[in-house]
Amino acid sequence: MDEATDEEVAARVQDGDIKSFDILIERYEKKLKRYAARFLFKDDADDIVQEVFIKAYINIKSFDAQKKFSSWIYRIAHNEFINAIKKKKTEKILFFDFDLLFPHPAAKDSADSEAINNSLRVMLEKCLDKIGAKYREPLVLYYFENLNYAEISEILHIPPSTVGVRLARGKAILKKKVNEIDPTYEQSK
Repeated sequence: MDEATDEEVAARVQDGDIKSFDILIERYEKKLKRYAARFLFKDDADDIVQEVFIKAYINIKSFDAQKKFSSWIYRIAHNEFINAIKKKKTEKILFFDFDLLFPHPAAKDSADSEAINNSLRVMLEKCLDKIGAKYREPLVLYYFENLNYAEISEILHIPPSTVGVRLARGKAILKKKVNEIDPTYEQSK
């Protein structure tokens, strides 16, 4: 396997080494499919991920190799997923974003222990499809893709404080949904 960073591989593609794009596909295909499956809940996730790679390849010249490739490709994926949702009209996309206009300070995530994160992963798996896209996407990026607030902020084009707010609200919604399904969940922890 190529030991070059994603950014170095992308720079090679920019310089005309078309075959190096295969390395990027190999590194990101599973991650993006997992992201698509959890965010979209669609059977056509594979097709949409294919579109992400096509867009990434077509626009590779616009990638700034001084920045993180992962944030760049996840941003393309985010845009494609939102477009897919709009096309299917399965969820309302809110154009007025209260959180962007009135961001609140984010709670520190350092207090979260590994046990709490594992517990949240279990809750996410059970109830993720019951949470709106606005809160579901940051939860997926944070807990399943292991991205930090800054990376999620860059992908979603929202301030890091808004990432924290959406994660906190998403967790609250998630907890409510889990308690609706299994009222004994809190006691069993």
